[in-house]
Amino acid sequence: MNPTPIQSAPLDSQGRQALALAGVFQAASVVDQLARTGQCDERAWNTLLRATLETDPPSFESIYGGHHNNLRLGIDTLLAVMSRQHAQPAVMRYGFSMVLLMQRLRKDDAMMSTLGQRLGRVQGQAEHFGETHENVIASLGELYQETLSTFRYRIVVQGEPSLLQSRHMPERIRTALLAGVRFALLWHQQGGRRWRLIFQRGAIKRTLRELDGN
Repeated sequence: MNPTPIQSAPLDSQGRQALALAGVFQAASVVDQLARTGQCDERAWNTLLRATLETDPPSFESIYGGHHNNLRLGIDTLLAVMSRQHAQPAVMRYGFSMVLLMQRLRKDDAMMSTLGQRLGRVQGQAEHFGETHENVIASLGELYQETLSTFRYRIVVQGEPSLLQSRHMPERIRTALLAGVRFALLWHQQGGRRWRLIFQRGAIKRTLRELDGN
């Protein structure tokens, strides 16, 4: 299999914001897929893992693997959300909830420090076992459970009860939620703000559609 080609055109601030927000909604879609079916888009999942473990990226693009098509699920989902068409209500709720959770995290310096330290240790696991190994996913899920899920505001995932309680599934869902918060932080760092989600829907849609022209 040939590697995904690297995107040649540099992104401006709007492009970076849009792709970071697409990462949030890619995580939301993966959470929904896992909770309802037990399966998810493999490329989308691998991109979320890479983004979570890449805490000191050499460039913005390297966070998601260099090409925006690695965020294709998120781009398509975000376009549907911004157009108010064909968007699953649960996916919308998960996406916006991750943004709210990110805002609470930003105000908690101790938790931010804990996340950074422990992600460093999980990176060591990933180097040894591989990013997609169940030990790595278990550690990321545990990290989410012991940090972000302790806030009074929590994300409640709905789906097939037997799947939600099956072996490894809670860790996978928590890992996807952690990735979504990671992308939400990235979105904020690039200048993204909640009010723009309401008043700049058209600009976000145009930016996402222009990516495919690059």
